[in-house]
Amino acid sequence: MKASLIAVVMALFLGGCAKTWDGVKEDSSKIWKDTKETIHEATE
Repeated sequence: MKASLIAVVMALFLGGCAKTWDGVKEDSSKIWKDTKETIHEATE
């Protein structure tokens, strides 16, 4: 479970548009939201 969550987060981060600081912030925000949703779904 933990490994799959890490894989999802890394895929989102590496696939994002983190070329600029704004891109990094947007990617981080999206990753955080997706991570929270994934954890919520896993704990239901």
